Amino acid sequence: MKKEYLVYKLSEEMKEAARIDNELFSKYDVKRGLRNEDGTGVLVGLTKVGNVVGYERVPGGGLKPIPGKLFYRQYDLDDLVHATIKEKRFGFEEVAYLLLSGKLPNKDELASFCELINENMPLDRKTKMNIIELEGPDIMNILARSVLEMYRFDPNPEDTSRDTLMRQSIDLISKFPTIIAYAYNMLRHATFGRSLHIRHPQENLSIAENFLFMLKKDYTELEARTLDLLLVLQAEHGGGNNSTFTVRVTSSTGTDTYSSIAAGIGSLKGPLHGGANIQVADMFHHLQENIKDWTNVDEIDTYFTRMLNKEVYNKTGLIYGIGHAVYTISDPRAILLKELARDLAKEKGKEREFTFLELLEERAIKTFGKVKNNGKTVSSNVDFYSGFVYEMIGLPQEIYTPLFAMARIVGWCAHRNEELTFAGKRIIRPAYKNVLEEGEYIPLGKR
Repeated sequence: MKKEYLVYKLSEEMKEAARIDNELFSKYDVKRGLRNEDGTGVLVGLTKVGNVVGYERVPGGGLKPIPGKLFYRQYDLDDLVHATIKEKRFGFEEVAYLLLSGKLPNKDELASFCELINENMPLDRKTKMNIIELEGPDIMNILARSVLEMYRFDPNPEDTSRDTLMRQSIDLISKFPTIIAYAYNMLRHATFGRSLHIRHPQENLSIAENFLFMLKKDYTELEARTLDLLLVLQAEHGGGNNSTFTVRVTSSTGTDTYSSIAAGIGSLKGPLHGGANIQVADMFHHLQENIKDWTNVDEIDTYFTRMLNKEVYNKTGLIYGIGHAVYTISDPRAILLKELARDLAKEKGKEREFTFLELLEERAIKTFGKVKNNGKTVSSNVDFYSGFVYEMIGLPQEIYTPLFAMARIVGWCAHRNEELTFAGKRIIRPAYKNVLEEGEYIPLGKR
């Protein structure tokens, strides 16, 4: 039997072996995707790291949509963001301190923490050479492999004591920007034939500023502040999002930090999770090219209707950046990002594109409700504006999802530390119901 045919035959047999009748899920009360019938997540744990709020329960067990709120520890994200904007400072390091420690730092503590981040940001020679050797088309894969390589240089990588967990957390948060910037510059050199630039992180710069310096050298203050805001908005999103849950699941086994974080990176890479911002950017370009009049509501509604009916664009029936598993009326991250996106659009001469994107957001929500007619309240999510913002800053699509990881590493570490520090910890082990009937073994010669 030819190898190619054997692979095909195995693939066809796998298709049948994997088929499970949909009615069986209802019969055995299976929570598919760990979600209840009303769309809420199955409660599997407790946390003090973050809280995602998009609805409230009403008497009788129903759900009432409410404006979205996101809390980092006990603090409203709105308050954290508007404080940094008002004081014209960078906020990601403060948020990292808060999520790791559970408390807001004072000025001296924050200054010392920023110094510690800067001290840990440079990569040693072996790690730099490793990134060059790992050169490839996907930076998320390079990031995951680089994290696993960090195990080699850790003096005590298997230790899960609090001190070691915090040391590893700070090291990961510090080095993610450098690894991503170097990996992209290597990709740019190897794939596009451009000059190879390795710029070392600078002292007294924020993480956002240092990343832009290492990636492209020149940047404006508004670009850096907008990137800082994006990092703040994506630093944490509760324990139930797929990548954070992946980190908690693997951490519950007692595995090392680097293996757990690499698993989280693999989860975030998926197009249904962190990869969504690239799809929104691609969709926006498509709409710019296919909608002739950017102010014509009827034309926009008609096109969105055709998208939902799987007639145009990629024929998935999806409007990317619209809808969220928890948020209903609004995603607070999208609202906050839109505030700075408007200012950045003015600086970059992209006000017409921004106005078009705002109208697309409005019409997508209305068209979704009209076409689906399922009574579900939807809003735009943070991905709806993030791709547009990345483009205005001058960031390539290859690093959109790695940037998400650069922010979310803070939340991952905070949740891992909580999982391993909690005295009543248990390995996370849900159950699966086997629905295949038993069969009698047939000897090889009689098959």
